[in-house]
Amino acid sequence: MKTIDELLAEGVAGKRVFVRADLNVPLDGTTITDDGRIRAVVPTVAKLAEAGARVIVASHLGRPKGAPDPAFSLAPAAARLGEILGADVAFATDTVGESARATVAALTDGKVAVIENLRFNTGETAKDDAERGAFADQLAELADVYVGDGFGAVHRKHASVFDLPARLPHYAGFLIATEVGVLKKLTSDVKRPYAVVLGGAKVSDKLGVIDHLLEKADRILIGGGMAYTFLKAQGHEVGISLLQEDQVPAVQGYLKRAEELGVEFVLPVDVLVAGEFPNLKTKAPAHPTTVAADAIPADQQGLDLGPETRKLYASKLADAATVFWNGPMGVFEHPDYAEGTRALAQALVDSPAFSVVGGGDSAAAVRILGFDENAFGHISTGGGASLEYLEGKTLPGLAALED
Repeated sequence: MKTIDELLAEGVAGKRVFVRADLNVPLDGTTITDDGRIRAVVPTVAKLAEAGARVIVASHLGRPKGAPDPAFSLAPAAARLGEILGADVAFATDTVGESARATVAALTDGKVAVIENLRFNTGETAKDDAERGAFADQLAELADVYVGDGFGAVHRKHASVFDLPARLPHYAGFLIATEVGVLKKLTSDVKRPYAVVLGGAKVSDKLGVIDHLLEKADRILIGGGMAYTFLKAQGHEVGISLLQEDQVPAVQGYLKRAEELGVEFVLPVDVLVAGEFPNLKTKAPAHPTTVAADAIPADQQGLDLGPETRKLYASKLADAATVFWNGPMGVFEHPDYAEGTRALAQALVDSPAFSVVGGGDSAAAVRILGFDENAFGHISTGGGASLEYLEGKTLPGLAALED
């Protein structure tokens, strides 16, 4: 895989460089609520512009249905990119149409443009190779060189991620090079003890990574909504907590296999419960109570780790040399249920371990809860991509960058 350093050494002045970024930021209307993914691509964009390239930044945002939708416009992201760069960033109001062609044609050396949401074109996500390829052909006409730097999208076989690199000289940007380097530390020559912390809503989203990491991890800590399927698998009642009943047999199998392999599974010993899910808009007080994890009332649901579980999890991370964390420990968006996730993040900060926060909601939680990002070994920009890499899958966007 050639890197951007090699491209810069070859010289980019006057060249049109297509940067596939991940600007898929959360929006409240037109207000960006977390600009972490934009900031992550800035080193690549800034270095290319500084070297005299004509930089074309492209990304998806949300899940529009293959047609323009103002709710998913990249205009706010383009504006924020310009603010961070401290430079004017042009914006094309389409992907490969008249505006995109004119905007790119108007670029001069060292200038940057963002084209509109790639998913406004059905070709971007098409399952049909020919349709996807046709869109990639149109994108290729805009540029001379391709730089892949949207790590959060490399697990997708999309036109701008998989097909476009085959049509242009291609290189990995700084972000992708960093992400791959970090993930290799979690899969080969891992420093031990190696602890994995998994949370989030659905256990089905994490089964693949559990299956793969059972052969590598020393201990696995479970939190979030998925914890209740594990508790059910142990024979405990979980009230009206989030539960994937159909996954109980699979979870029981993993618990048994972990025991055979000597991998320690750590589950909550107490949880915060309430009769209803909290209002995340008003943040009205929820008045939860704390109960033992094996004594959740029939009319209550678990929504966060209890105080004893927070202490337990911190103790299990204190001596770790490597930690991978993906998924919040509770409904962290509400202040009454944020302490489990906060305690987990603080435990990582306090631990001497090389800690990797695996993107998605975990990365958002770290920022929303006010932690210094530099206190962690690495904060990934791609939750789904990180998980699939750790599952041992071939990621289309990375395969496309290989020579």
